[in-house]
Amino acid sequence: MTADQSDTDHSGDAFRDGGFATRAIHAGQAFDPTTGAVIPPVYQTSTFVQTHVGGLRGGYEYGRGTNPTRDALQELVASLEGGRHGFSFATGLAGEDALLRALLAPGDHLLMGNDVYGGTHRLVGRLLTPWGIGLSTVEMSDPDAVRAAIRPETRMLWLETPSNPMMKITDIAAVAEIGREAGLLVVVDNTFASPALQQPLALGAHAVVHSATKYLGGHSDVLGGLVVTDDDEVAEKVGFLQFAVGGVSAPWEAFLTIRGIKTLQLRMQRHSSNAAAVAEALVGHPAVERVYYPGLPDHPGHDVAARQMSGFGGMVSLGLAGGAAAARAFAESTRVFQLAESLGGVESLVNYPAEMTHASVRGTELEVPDNIIRLSVGIEEEADLVADALGALDRL
Repeated sequence: MTADQSDTDHSGDAFRDGGFATRAIHAGQAFDPTTGAVIPPVYQTSTFVQTHVGGLRGGYEYGRGTNPTRDALQELVASLEGGRHGFSFATGLAGEDALLRALLAPGDHLLMGNDVYGGTHRLVGRLLTPWGIGLSTVEMSDPDAVRAAIRPETRMLWLETPSNPMMKITDIAAVAEIGREAGLLVVVDNTFASPALQQPLALGAHAVVHSATKYLGGHSDVLGGLVVTDDDEVAEKVGFLQFAVGGVSAPWEAFLTIRGIKTLQLRMQRHSSNAAAVAEALVGHPAVERVYYPGLPDHPGHDVAARQMSGFGGMVSLGLAGGAAAARAFAESTRVFQLAESLGGVESLVNYPAEMTHASVRGTELEVPDNIIRLSVGIEEEADLVADALGALDRL
């Protein structure tokens, strides 16, 4: 038998027990058996020919229900998050909507962290609350406050850690224990950390959500959302809604997300080291009131983050001493940091949450102070990023 004829198993399953970087490259990514192509083809098709009525090839019938490229992404992300079920959606909010509507019913109450992404709060407050879902927020980093806020009708605890944009850290295991005691589902938005730095399911969460647009895709060229769970009942309900409503990711978007994930671990290491350098350089600057970064020893959540994360991530927020005018001036004067929505790409971005990502929560308990700037620290040269941030401060 020649090397080309070897029967060595190179299927995605062969790497199930491999390390994170190995699974990020190989899970769900078996080479094409027909041609041997290292990268599986993109199945850019809406439907699949049947052998006879009901005779499906590999279970594939129609693109809304199943697609091999989307299946590969779902298997990949489930592997990285330590779950058995993954679901890919067109956007992060589409995934959140499917999860929430699959698991909650009118009359149920959702307890959410008081610093979640503004779009998540808007989704519940503007769309699901009129449907009959109760919503309240709490300081999720305070376990006693979480216990006190639970009502008889509460069915779910929803948290982000690190949070957006104030970089609060929640002890996932502690909240998961509270959830178990009360019989509640615990959902963690893991977008900021990514599975390269944090795996909430291993800490007791029932489900994990991601905006795959951010660190998973990693190159600001794709929209996507992901839900991962290890719970069969949760998976059955989410899977039905994914199929019945159809907010799925398209094959090309799934492919781009897979491609991005292959370098996730390396990118997160560089994002984290660059963010730490920027944060440390800005501490003590006279124009800065406070630097919000869990990697700083004086961050109130530093010890918890160090325990449940393998790195502190690429997001840094700043409170500027000059208030809203200074924050706007900073956001509009950086050069390497580009002023834009979103985060998690290889390029560095600066955002003014009060008027951009979190404008929808003005006037609520989630309102972001108007002196806050959020930095998504990319993977450019560390010295260039530090110099750009310091230069913008010096020009205020």
